[in-house]
Amino acid sequence: MRDECALGPRIMVLGLIGSGREHVPAAQAARVLGADLLVGGERQLACFPDFGGERLSLRRGVDEAARRLRQALECGQQAVVLASGDPLCYGIGASLRQWFAADELEIVPAPSSYQLAFAALGEPWHDAALLSAHARPLVEVVRGVLGATRAAILTDDRHTPAVIARALLAAGLPAASPCAICEHLAEPAQRIVRTTLAEATEQTFAALNVFVVWNGQAVGLSATPPGLPDAAFSTTGGLITKREIRLLCLAELAPGPGEVLWDLGAGSGAVGIEAARWQPAATVYAIERRAEQCAHIRENLRRFPAPNLHLIEGAAPEVCAALPDPDAVFVGGSGGQLAPIVALLQQRLRPGGRLVLSLVTLEHLQLARAALPDARLVQLQVSVTAPIQGMLRFQAQNPVFVVTWRHGMSSEHYITGEA
Repeated sequence: MRDECALGPRIMVLGLIGSGREHVPAAQAARVLGADLLVGGERQLACFPDFGGERLSLRRGVDEAARRLRQALECGQQAVVLASGDPLCYGIGASLRQWFAADELEIVPAPSSYQLAFAALGEPWHDAALLSAHARPLVEVVRGVLGATRAAILTDDRHTPAVIARALLAAGLPAASPCAICEHLAEPAQRIVRTTLAEATEQTFAALNVFVVWNGQAVGLSATPPGLPDAAFSTTGGLITKREIRLLCLAELAPGPGEVLWDLGAGSGAVGIEAARWQPAATVYAIERRAEQCAHIRENLRRFPAPNLHLIEGAAPEVCAALPDPDAVFVGGSGGQLAPIVALLQQRLRPGGRLVLSLVTLEHLQLARAALPDARLVQLQVSVTAPIQGMLRFQAQNPVFVVTWRHGMSSEHYITGEA
């Protein structure tokens, strides 16, 4: 056991509120002014114009700052790092922990930007998703917002509130979803703008802001395991990928967060809807040319909401030109266009993308086999119980051929089980 009271010199990592030092206690301010080395961003360093020691801006990179801090620590110099808010909440503290042990750092947090934002809004935040768009893929932010009733996002010059709002609308959040932009928190120029996602896309805001979004659909957007009964869907003449086949196809498609999935010849929309509900951070396009089937898809979306599913009325492959390249594609119906559809998907699928065909005729199986010689082939014939004279018997469904092909992978991957 180590006695932390007996530890040697440590680097103080001091969190600041806003762009001033009026909230810094006198004892901590004295330690800053008496330090040998002061590290921080330009805005934080400007809070101590009367510091007379060595200054090092983080504009020169965290690695250079960490090396200089290590040198100061080993030489017994007093070093202070200035941070914004809580250094361990999307701050410099996390980076420093990659260079220094916990007992080499003395973390002195201030209220984080999240705390200040929710305080300014007068909103509880114990259940909020705390997200950052700083140098991170926007899809991670979208996924976090979709899964929470409220979220606070640290924005940057590239991922502004307008950009994030557009991404959230594309992911299926309603245009009227409430949001707030909290600018210059804890500073004289503080401003709170309450608006909607649609309105936020048309506005610009100060660079220093926290973007808060309320998601009234979060309960419906939580991941839902697939396997809805066939009878739950609106269909015509039983035209639906049956539940057992659907489950295998979804397992082969394996939609991931941020991925794009096409459901071509969507029919009732069962596969696309289950994929969208299973992976709410994916974007699903259901393509269907028949007006009657599109009506079924709309009804099934009413029964099983999936805001991240977009219905495209039209025939493949023509309507696919305007869609983003897919990571996974399910072909349940081809309208006699199987060969050109497969040819298109061989070009459009992203590397490692999955193509799954559900076929019922030998002719289509032959076409698929010729076009995709490295594909994995599975033939399924499911029997389900049916009543007969007060008893039960098994009634066979039509056999189905499931063809799975991965872009850039050979048949050996299927044999060995490699991803």
